[in-house]
Amino acid sequence: MSDKPEDNDGVGTTGHSWDGIEEWDNPMPRWWLWTFYATIVWGVIYFVLYPAWPLVERATSGVLGYSTRAEVAEQIAAVEAQNAALMSDLAKADLVALSQAQGTDLHGFAVNAGAAVFRNNCSQCHGAGAAGVQASGYPNLLDDAWLWGGEIEQIAYTVTHGIRNEQSPDAHWSEMPAFGRDELLSDEEIAQVVHHVLKISGQDHSADLAGPGEELFLNECAACHMDDGSGNVDLGAPNLTDAIWLYGGTEATLTETIANSRFGVMPAWSDQYRPAGGLSQAEINAVAAYVHQLGGGE
Repeated sequence: MSDKPEDNDGVGTTGHSWDGIEEWDNPMPRWWLWTFYATIVWGVIYFVLYPAWPLVERATSGVLGYSTRAEVAEQIAAVEAQNAALMSDLAKADLVALSQAQGTDLHGFAVNAGAAVFRNNCSQCHGAGAAGVQASGYPNLLDDAWLWGGEIEQIAYTVTHGIRNEQSPDAHWSEMPAFGRDELLSDEEIAQVVHHVLKISGQDHSADLAGPGEELFLNECAACHMDDGSGNVDLGAPNLTDAIWLYGGTEATLTETIANSRFGVMPAWSDQYRPAGGLSQAEINAVAAYVHQLGGGE
């Protein structure tokens, strides 16, 4: 810029003026212009050779027919080919023996593959670290409280068939009565059972309510939860004497549970029941090995 435009060898100004100061209208440097033109040429060539222009249902494919999806598919296929022998061994593996073979290539492969399967398919409910979601019906897989058994073969069975779903005829199945909604017990009787459960779980309770609640518990609940409230793994009936609660162990949540029941559902993950997005036997064994070794498996 200059306040003396006549000093610039006859070059005109842009016509802009600020407080009497005018801007020269000098041409762009040649190197900058040629660089700019080169980028235009390069862009046109790119549009012709590679996918670029979006259409209604797809993009232009380009003369070279390059596809990032195809490239990823080739990479996945290459990795699967490298791991084919291990996947075959994993699909046929004895799970008990596998769980005891820590330090072997197959066990290490199973745990790492199972971690990937878990993150993709299980973490949405059980959490990224498998700790579940407290008082929401999604169990913690890191402790020793297993509704349907935490041995590695039991874990694999649960993953394969799921719980209370309509996909697999062999899904785990049990159903707690809705004692209040179906008028099996009165509100007073439900309160008595609640306080008995509070008592056997070591919480503050009313002795006046817990006394008659014990008899009601033995008549109505012990068939699944056992006389002492310790639960029954085969029926998916939880232990009511510990501090681990799937839906919460407060007076309010226990009242809700007894009055209206709970009916948690887990899908069957086997590709036998899920043609789209199901897990192979090798993947089921892998995720069972991964969950089992987290520390909560029995």
